[in-house]
Amino acid sequence: MKENKLITPDTKVAELLNNFPELEKVLISLAPEFVKLNNPVLRRTIARVTSLKQAARVGNLDLAVLINKLRSAVGQDTEYLGKKDDSAESGPVWLANSAITTEYDATEDLNNGIHPVARVTKEAAGLKSDEVFCLVTGFVPAPLIDILKEKGHEVYTQKEQNGKFKTFIKGK
Repeated sequence: MKENKLITPDTKVAELLNNFPELEKVLISLAPEFVKLNNPVLRRTIARVTSLKQAARVGNLDLAVLINKLRSAVGQDTEYLGKKDDSAESGPVWLANSAITTEYDATEDLNNGIHPVARVTKEAAGLKSDEVFCLVTGFVPAPLIDILKEKGHEVYTQKEQNGKFKTFIKGK
């Protein structure tokens, strides 16, 4: 049945690993951040809702490279080209013009299997248009970013020198 499951940017990480368990080592070799897949709680929760497109952002990988390496490892066609993400190098203007009202470092909660989505979406919903909520994590929280954007928030993530990521969420 494996040959019928073409790996695409929309493939969920959990689905990928269920169909191709041997790809766990490939993922971890591509981005050290993916070692978190060894945590059974994160694997059951975050991996279930995270697409490979989102995982590429988390691992700071080119999506086409990720898809093609995974496909190659299981003998699938490796002609996925994708397109480059052309996000700005510097922060958005709204970040410079807004007050950061709250900062939440979710690292410890995530390490304990507590997903911050409920807390972050609640905090974001209460922001005024000139306020910003700052979420600190050890990786780019791509699925959460997508949820926030769907709810109408502007979101920007930057990598800090300490290896952590700050995700800024602007009120509507």
